[in-house]
Amino acid sequence: MEFSIKSEHPDSRDLCVVAGIFEARRGRFSLFAKQIDQISGGYLAEFLQRGEMEGKLASVLMLHHVPGMTARVLLVGLGKEKTYREAEFRKAVRAAITALDAAGSERAFLSLTSGEAPRARDASWRIRQAVLVAEETLYRFTRCKSKDAPPRRHTLRHLTLAADSRERSASETALFQGRAIAEGIRLARDLGNLPANICTPEYLAETARDMASELKLACTILTPKKIAAEGMDALLAVARGSRQEARFIHIEYRPPKNKDKPVVLVGKGITFDSGGISLKPAASMDEMKYDMCGAAAVLGVLRAAARMALPVPLVALIPCCENMPGGDATRPGDIVRSLSGQSIEILNTDAEGRLLLCDALAYARRCKPAAIIDVATLTGACVVALGHVASGLFTQDEDLARALAQAAETAQDRLWRLPLWEEYGEALKSGFADLANVGGREGGAITAASFLSRFVDKKTPWAHLDIAGTAWSSGKDKGATGRPVALLCHYLLQRAQAGDAPADKASS
Repeated sequence: MEFSIKSEHPDSRDLCVVAGIFEARRGRFSLFAKQIDQISGGYLAEFLQRGEMEGKLASVLMLHHVPGMTARVLLVGLGKEKTYREAEFRKAVRAAITALDAAGSERAFLSLTSGEAPRARDASWRIRQAVLVAEETLYRFTRCKSKDAPPRRHTLRHLTLAADSRERSASETALFQGRAIAEGIRLARDLGNLPANICTPEYLAETARDMASELKLACTILTPKKIAAEGMDALLAVARGSRQEARFIHIEYRPPKNKDKPVVLVGKGITFDSGGISLKPAASMDEMKYDMCGAAAVLGVLRAAARMALPVPLVALIPCCENMPGGDATRPGDIVRSLSGQSIEILNTDAEGRLLLCDALAYARRCKPAAIIDVATLTGACVVALGHVASGLFTQDEDLARALAQAAETAQDRLWRLPLWEEYGEALKSGFADLANVGGREGGAITAASFLSRFVDKKTPWAHLDIAGTAWSSGKDKGATGRPVALLCHYLLQRAQAGDAPADKASS
């Protein structure tokens, strides 16, 4: 979809204009709605007086033939003014986009990005969020259908976002950033939604190669022989049961003339997880194609960062394989040696993600990172603890914890920090190896993070994001969400701004 910024009133090409109404006994006009009411000679007020629009959050009312207006008017409820915050803004924008698309408005003017937007947020935040919500709302995955849905004669193709003329420059930059982040989210969602017979480890590697070629990034792909030569036996132990060969993706974004240490992102790339010999129950096993959503998110972040030309060096490390119960599959009780030199007793082959990540985290030390963040659909225990609302955050670095929490709040992509105390590591003791890959049912998400902490340099800030509950949705809205691409992009934007070198749209 196309977007643009406009400081003045909508023009004649806009087929519909969106105005907000706050919740009250008979509704209360936003500033833009008040202007329309004045132009129309009180036409909107009549609807409010009749109680046809009370301003309840995300309610909508389409008005045709409004006096003095060449375009239709879509009224959107903003809820109570006192509680109109970031989440309410996003819900109102989502309701507006849904209604506009359903009504066949090809071009529309969205006033919600100015006027009564959340007071705690500036124009840049409002514009970025409007773009992200619009793209998220209109996203459809149809690649694997034999026939596309019957073409609609009219669909929303261009959205003009209102902005104060004094904020025009910042709004244009935010629009550029929002589109880049949306592109990264779309890549992550597309990869996550592909079936495992298409999105194999080699497919992810090819995707990385193509992106590197397009965006002029450095990219290295390790095949099993090279992975073995590196000493990543934990990764290969997971891949042994599958006919699909493992891949290890190393892709870098380096801004010109920037010699800063990179942020290293590590993404879990299990393209299908049967559980291996410790086989999962059959119910909902099809959703285990989403076990590579950490890898998809990391690729999405890298794409967005390169598009924005962020002045932050970035490295993505993605270990990829399938976890299958083949004749050569790793068995419970097997012991393998990781790249770090530590031996691991594999008590449960369904705790495979940490075996990939431990080798990738040890490999990350070679990149001399400023910080390491791994992203993984790691544990069902995290879903039990946090549901599908927040991703789990684990780190012992207070500065990194604060930065990620701030980015999560800005992106409206929630995180919740869980403890990473040494006592939890006691559960990982093994009588036959340096440590076991599981520590029992209790505190499973924490013991998994504790396992990973054994493979990072204690001097390097490191965080683990468990996205098992947030990477995809089930039920009627089944599909990959693209989380936490927006969160990590905002974290990188924060780093860019802290370095006094914010990304500028001119660098595209």
